[in-house]
Amino acid sequence: MNKINKLFTNSKDEKLLSLYFCAGCPTLDSTTDVILAMQRRGIAMIEVGIPFSDPLADGPVIQSAATKALKNGMTLKKLFGQLQSIKEQVHIPLVLMGYLNPILHYGIEAFCQSCVEAGVSGAIIPDLPFDDYLNVVKPVADRYDLRIIMLITPETSEERIRFIDDNTDGFIYMVSSASITGTQKSFDEQKKAYFRRIDAMHLRNPRMIGFGISNAQTLKAAQDNAAGAIIGSKFVTLLNETEGDTDAALDRLFEALNN
Repeated sequence: MNKINKLFTNSKDEKLLSLYFCAGCPTLDSTTDVILAMQRRGIAMIEVGIPFSDPLADGPVIQSAATKALKNGMTLKKLFGQLQSIKEQVHIPLVLMGYLNPILHYGIEAFCQSCVEAGVSGAIIPDLPFDDYLNVVKPVADRYDLRIIMLITPETSEERIRFIDDNTDGFIYMVSSASITGTQKSFDEQKKAYFRRIDAMHLRNPRMIGFGISNAQTLKAAQDNAAGAIIGSKFVTLLNETEGDTDAALDRLFEALNN
């Protein structure tokens, strides 16, 4: 069974925490250490960012991390090599998150094959058009048992959400707001109403809420209305501030999530 499906099947009564970081940042060779430290500290699922020069959906924190990773020499080929080197040690789902351009340049078939060889369970491609997903990417990904995760926002129609739910597997990434990534102190009533509205749809796929989660208040709002939460910008900031000391960054993150 795909590790993503296994995670949600085995943790129906748990509230999951998934973290994002950008491969190759703060250093080219830090990727594997970050992953292993997060796994050791109980993170349920890890999103590994593929650095790209024009990350349209990302705020300044993740844009800066991607720029630094590219300057460090990170490439998709190098990333797959790093992940393959720790494949036997990683037992939690790894999900690659990256934009379509470098994946197309690498080749869809080659990308899916390399994911499997490196122990990757899924991919999030924010700028992948859904028609292209259905007609081009999904048939290949399905052959490799790779989950392509789609995003929804407060502006996504109910019809579209149900169509996504019917044609994807793994989980649905609920973007908390139709804006770029970044931290928020709280979610307003409008965002909470959006969470409740999607929850009431009783979708087939579990949902994870991301964008803006950085403290106890935003974490609770996400976990109360979905299978769990995804944190990106806050963790990337802490990882940079601790100069790549993942344990120190996690200590500070867990402290923030309890306040």
